[in-house]
Amino acid sequence: MALEHLRASLSGSPVVKFGDYDYFVHPITDGIPLGDPAVLDEVTDAFVHIGDWSRCDKIVTAESMGFPLAAVLSLKTQKPYVFIRRGDRVVFVDDVLSTGGTVTAVVMALRAMGAEIVDALIVFEKTRDKGRIERELGLRIKTLLAVEVRAGRLVERS
Repeated sequence: MALEHLRASLSGSPVVKFGDYDYFVHPITDGIPLGDPAVLDEVTDAFVHIGDWSRCDKIVTAESMGFPLAAVLSLKTQKPYVFIRRGDRVVFVDDVLSTGGTVTAVVMALRAMGAEIVDALIVFEKTRDKGRIERELGLRIKTLLAVEVRAGRLVERS
């Protein structure tokens, strides 16, 4: 996957420091500045390519920036994004894997409800602890770009 539009969008992402945490602002993660339809199309095409859609009943996401991802994926895969019910098989989509807190909370809550998470698709991988998070959840997490803040700029991690 080339992801040219997504990669190009990194250079325009401002970085804001919250204590020791480097927070980046990006249209996929924050809805600002303006969202580029080419980036959203490219990201969701990549998710369509890497996702396990044959075993998925529904798409689920956390608020709020996962909403555009889930809506477009629903159109492209013809899978609904609706309320979770016991026994549903779902694909979880989100914008950033950072501390792992959101994906852990969502996966645990969904499992407690009886849902099976068949895939986890996330645009940006900011953490270096993805392996630990996957082991703790017993779930493979698929990300499109590993990023980091270097010298006050958001860049792709090599």
